[in-house]
Amino acid sequence: MKVFIAIVGAALGVLALTLNLAEAGPLRLPLGVSAAEWRPLSQRGDQKLQARLELALKQHPAWQPLLVQGKMSVGLVDLSNPKAPRFAQVNGNTMMYGASLPKLMILLAAFQGFEDGALKETSEVHRDLIEMIRRSDNPAASRMIGRIGLTKIEALASDRRYQFYEPQKGGGIWLGGTYVFGGKQNPEPITGLSHTATAYQLCRFYYLLAYGRLISPERSRQMLKILAFPDLPGKFVEVLEKSVPPNHLYRKSGEVRGFHADSILVWDPGWRRYILVAMIDDAGGEQILKQLVPVAEQVLRPSRPLRSGESRKKTPSRRAGK
Repeated sequence: MKVFIAIVGAALGVLALTLNLAEAGPLRLPLGVSAAEWRPLSQRGDQKLQARLELALKQHPAWQPLLVQGKMSVGLVDLSNPKAPRFAQVNGNTMMYGASLPKLMILLAAFQGFEDGALKETSEVHRDLIEMIRRSDNPAASRMIGRIGLTKIEALASDRRYQFYEPQKGGGIWLGGTYVFGGKQNPEPITGLSHTATAYQLCRFYYLLAYGRLISPERSRQMLKILAFPDLPGKFVEVLEKSVPPNHLYRKSGEVRGFHADSILVWDPGWRRYILVAMIDDAGGEQILKQLVPVAEQVLRPSRPLRSGESRKKTPSRRAGK
């Protein structure tokens, strides 16, 4: 009888655990970690991931001149274990022309304005935010700058709460003008460019957003909702949309006059949970960005060791878009 009771008790325990897990479901964004577990991205550098990323990039000879000249920067954050994320970057602190990527600062400033009561939440404002992020609409971005104020957006990027622009550390994300011809311009002091970004600071933006640390967990969730369902094709999305539902792709891209960039937070119900950022100052940047997705995913998968001279056979189960 005691054995029977023990067996029944164990079975009920397993059933309860199964029901709890089913009820909990998959991890959702934004993530929650305790104060003891939280670390800023600058403390999440991982030597093994760094070595794998550098080796993977070296296996593409055509990319080497761009990397050496600082015309290609890459940032990668592995979020497969939310309590122990890993970060690697190549030219991550190199400030490059940002194109539409600094529109992320407009998004942040808008929601900070909502939170502070300085900006009224209206359907028109939300429509402009969606157009600005998902479709990279320049008139919508300029209307948002007009509502908030260019000076306020610049100040928020440098605010001690966020520090997305730190001149003493080489710069970062800078929004120095509207996105319409003849609009107000305030160039970034170091480069003289109107819009700049670094792969590191862009990774930080998505990292903080993923953990609900931009303004508040609820405001972070609302910003993630706007970043999802990217409408512009090409670059990272052209590869990832074949494998990942659009509501699990949080993205902002940029492109102008031979400069190509993409930034994305991938949070798939499967194994793909990472942040990937790349900026390329080259006419062939669009194609490089597409090629970079499977390279980054190979770096993230420990079952696919990278070696110098390793043959690159197509493995559909491990490559995005197959």
